[in-house]
Amino acid sequence: MTRSQAPVVVTGLGASTPVGGDVASTWEALLAGQNGVRPLTEEWVADMPVRFGAPAAVDPAGALPRVQARRLDRSAQFAVVAGREAWTDAGFEGKAGDAGIDPDRLGVVCASGIGGLHTLLSNYDLLRDVGPGKVSPLAIPMLMPNSSAANVGLEFDARAGVHAPVSACSSGAEAIAHGSDMIRSGRADVVVAGGIEAVIHPLPIAAFAKMMALSKRNDEPERASRPFDRDRDGFVLGEGGALLVLESAEHAHARGARIYAELAGVGMSADAHHIAQPEPDGTGVVSAIRKALESAGLDPTEIGHINCHATSTPVGDAAESVALRKVFGEAISNVPVTAPKSMVGHLLGGTGAVEALVTILSMHHRLAPPTINIDNLDEEIQLDVIRGEPRKLDGGPDAAMSNSFGFGGHNVVLAFDRP
Repeated sequence: MTRSQAPVVVTGLGASTPVGGDVASTWEALLAGQNGVRPLTEEWVADMPVRFGAPAAVDPAGALPRVQARRLDRSAQFAVVAGREAWTDAGFEGKAGDAGIDPDRLGVVCASGIGGLHTLLSNYDLLRDVGPGKVSPLAIPMLMPNSSAANVGLEFDARAGVHAPVSACSSGAEAIAHGSDMIRSGRADVVVAGGIEAVIHPLPIAAFAKMMALSKRNDEPERASRPFDRDRDGFVLGEGGALLVLESAEHAHARGARIYAELAGVGMSADAHHIAQPEPDGTGVVSAIRKALESAGLDPTEIGHINCHATSTPVGDAAESVALRKVFGEAISNVPVTAPKSMVGHLLGGTGAVEALVTILSMHHRLAPPTINIDNLDEEIQLDVIRGEPRKLDGGPDAAMSNSFGFGGHNVVLAFDRP
């Protein structure tokens, strides 16, 4: 198989997650098996059916000037913080022009599954309790789903296009896919792409709990997120996200950039099955995986590691395992897989971007983090799940995949290769 498109590479990484306020601290925590899930302490928690989550390890507002932080929903705060880190990590300073990039050749694709929920609901509370005169004049630009993308675009003077895909829990991965499309189609040389989410709030927790999607292990929250475990009972809501700097390989090489990985292929599909439940036979997931491999010019035997979506729901984890076995056959037993949601929870629109970042770092360091909280691996999950300690990836194939799936049947698979 051969690749038919101009290569797109990753040159910058930025993140804020439940286990770290930046990429370095997040990576160190994941390798150590550190758990970001904890009891929530807000007053409203007492009446909730689920009283724990995975809040960000570092408040993003603290990393921003006070005035700017007040003008951004918490979701956009995460986006700007992660975007700045990725931008600097890629070797850029200031806005596009100062960094030597034509602003008309710089794009942004920053996704969110829900958007500025805190701003929306807090302003509705003011409207209901006090009256329309107390609603913020900034409410609309803060709550709109494209607010994070727009603010990252303003941060760096991106003029090639600023986009905000919304596809539930695959949003962050889809943003990266669209970012690569911008470069391959010739619309941009550089794209800041990824996803964020900040919805640890009583309404989402009550709603997810009502639909039986969340774990209810209030007595042991640190053990609640347990992908692939026989006794898994739902996901844990987290917050944060990640942004990557994508570049055409030509542009990156011309400026002597450090390259983490090549975004070699993308596969997207839809289940057309159910608004919330995954298709149990994994048909849509199989299609997305095969498309990613085909576009990357990779054979299944060339995949040395898989970062699984694995949310810790009974049906979802099983369906992903079924799909992987359909594509890889018995060889899947020799491909080490991991599930970061065991430590960071489920970041909804940010999760695909965070897990793409983890996949890239696993390739870059030839070391993959473990999955925690697996006491009894489900017999139906016939995968080589990394447990206990990080797994060295030396000696195996270089390429890796990151899977992301979302309510509505959205499937996105990203294939990365060594540069």
